[in-house]
Amino acid sequence: MEGQSRSSKQGAIWRIRGDYVSSVSYGRSNVYNASARAKARKASLIDSTRMRQLLQQGPDSIGASIGELGYRAEMDLYASRMSGADAVEAALFHNMDNDIHQVMGFCHGHLRSLVAIYVERFDYEKAKTVLRAINGGASDEMIEDQILPPENSRNSPWLAIVRSTEGLQEAVEAMSGTPWGRTLSKLEGDLTLEEMENSLDMQYFSDAIKAVKSGKGEPRLLRYLRMEIDHRNIINQLRAIRLETSQEKRSSIVIPGGRIDSSVMKQACLAMNDSDLIEALGRSSSFDDSGFDEAMSKSSSQGTLDPYAELLSHQRHSLLKKFSHLSPISPFPVIHYIECKALEVRNLRLLVRGKAVGLPDDVIEAHMDY
Repeated sequence: MEGQSRSSKQGAIWRIRGDYVSSVSYGRSNVYNASARAKARKASLIDSTRMRQLLQQGPDSIGASIGELGYRAEMDLYASRMSGADAVEAALFHNMDNDIHQVMGFCHGHLRSLVAIYVERFDYEKAKTVLRAINGGASDEMIEDQILPPENSRNSPWLAIVRSTEGLQEAVEAMSGTPWGRTLSKLEGDLTLEEMENSLDMQYFSDAIKAVKSGKGEPRLLRYLRMEIDHRNIINQLRAIRLETSQEKRSSIVIPGGRIDSSVMKQACLAMNDSDLIEALGRSSSFDDSGFDEAMSKSSSQGTLDPYAELLSHQRHSLLKKFSHLSPISPFPVIHYIECKALEVRNLRLLVRGKAVGLPDDVIEAHMDY
């Protein structure tokens, strides 16, 4: 099956992340070796102490320090034409793409297929990035210069779409042959960007859960994916409340497959405020309401959903960490490492951007997730 895919022109074009789409692979797994290598990589990530030390630095010196912490090659690559936060951000995303490619390279057989179920989300995120840029009216030059820099070879297929299409519909057609392209092509009517993104989220989780249940996965991976679905639905409902979205529309954006009962989610779609929403969700035994009162208070005072997002992120990270420790010889040390790497990049990006616009250190740190 993999050989056939390589012989296909369309398949070759879309192996944009080093051939780690979630296709079936029945070769011999190397779970012991891969788990050990993932743990070694995790040990080299920037810890909370070092991250706080970076927070104390000025905007001019942070870039150099980040370069010395494992990002030097990518920082040097972009230094010739970019500067400041833009150069650091481009280097961070490029480094992460390289890192995921390397991790998938040392995962073999069945293990590779399991890890790919998790990793494929990054392709969906790139698709959404392209759609947002095109929908926002960004020029080809701006997208190439700032959003999908050509120095990163894994941006090449996405840039080809940007350069050869005009508008969202043509971009969708150019993505044909991919899971996200097929999903978008099925949509009818004059859809908003939000509706497209929600359809992509639904498709990713639908495919991921099917892959786990088909025998490629295991119960703990399924549990984690279902938690992610619940968290995505909660954030979507909180946002819908603020936008005064209709009940019908709120029901349509619920991603199926979570652990929270569908009947409870229907009630949640009727909630008029955060308190009513959390009360409705509490009717499900699968909903963990710990920390929500504090998040609600912070959200009200700050006027943002960030406290909720941070709380749910902590819950997911805690579960992945638990599974990684309970199953040290499994896909979870590898998946946990990738999640930690993504979290490191997110924190560094937040730090650099926050410093660039002059945010106080305490505000930046409050939004970081260690």
